Amino acid sequence: MKSVKKVLIYCLLVLAMSFVCQPAFSAEKININTATIEQLVVLKGVGEKTAQHIVEYREKKKFETVDELINVKGIGQKTLDKIRDQITVTG
Repeated sequence: MKSVKKVLIYCLLVLAMSFVCQPAFSAEKININTATIEQLVVLKGVGEKTAQHIVEYREKKKFETVDELINVKGIGQKTLDKIRDQITVTG
């Protein structure tokens, strides 16, 4: 009976973690040409100020490629590499 409880607790823990970690595993990419500040701050290494810089940049010039994000104040190569698979400029 103890082993059944352990398995049940383990399953519940895994289920709970899947909801908590959902943004990290989300298949939907964030479009940096249309995302709100609230959506952008979900990206690892992007805070409110950097998100605001992204919005200001795209108001002047639409992002043609994800690599252009390096031109935004507050985005370095390391940050871009961390978030590259989470962002897009289309769709």
